[in-house]
Amino acid sequence: MEVRIGVTQTPKELEVELPDGSRDQIVKDIETALSGEGSMLWLTDRRGRTIGVPAAKLAYVEIATTEERKVGFSVS
Repeated sequence: MEVRIGVTQTPKELEVELPDGSRDQIVKDIETALSGEGSMLWLTDRRGRTIGVPAAKLAYVEIATTEERKVGFSVS
């Protein structure tokens, strides 16, 4: 699962590859961070690295399933 996070006052976005798991749990973690109950959004990627983003700096969060990306040209 791929998560893209926009951070305020930063032109780049963070991209985190999460292990396939509960999308609902990730949404719940994001909502908890944004509700003020948590000051940081913590995510652990597929390699076991932990990434923290201050909840006050979150601009947006996009959650997408990792699908095989096709690259190339097609002739119809």
